[in-house]
Amino acid sequence: MIPLPPLQGNLLNLRPLQKADFDVLLQAASDRLIWEQHPEPTRYQKPVFQKYFDSGIASGGAFLIQRKDTQQVVGCSRFYEHFPEKKEIKVGYTFLIRDCWGGNYNRELKQLMLAHAFSFVDTVLFEVGAENKRSRRALEKIGARFLTQREDSEIHGYPVVKTTYGMTRAEFQANANLF
Repeated sequence: MIPLPPLQGNLLNLRPLQKADFDVLLQAASDRLIWEQHPEPTRYQKPVFQKYFDSGIASGGAFLIQRKDTQQVVGCSRFYEHFPEKKEIKVGYTFLIRDCWGGNYNRELKQLMLAHAFSFVDTVLFEVGAENKRSRRALEKIGARFLTQREDSEIHGYPVVKTTYGMTRAEFQANANLF
């Protein structure tokens, strides 16, 4: 995994997720509307969220996201599946509270994570549930390219169809105006 230092922007601070963050992050994730287009729409429930949180801790690549002005916890995102030989990493498992949807917060979050990732890799991939139109639009707004769609796994016995988007270091630099 690539190193995980704190990252600071104009609107957001990101720091490595810690076990002690569970309750405050669960509170941020407890809005069921955050998850309505997600392949796991019950993630706002504590037992389901616990699995998400534990996998984030285990990944060693998860960030707690806070508003810079108030220090309010507003979400989580992570790096995962780092392939050093391909110079590639995935970014995902991202959620933001609804007050941070639709623009500047997500854009800055992605800019901070991409700028950091491109210090170590040449390509960043994003996997998103095919039905998650909000997240797909957000990726397209920052210049990520649609690559594939496939049935990938199951959640609670239901197949999950995932889309993959990608961005190279050169595309990130060329799309700097989108951030």
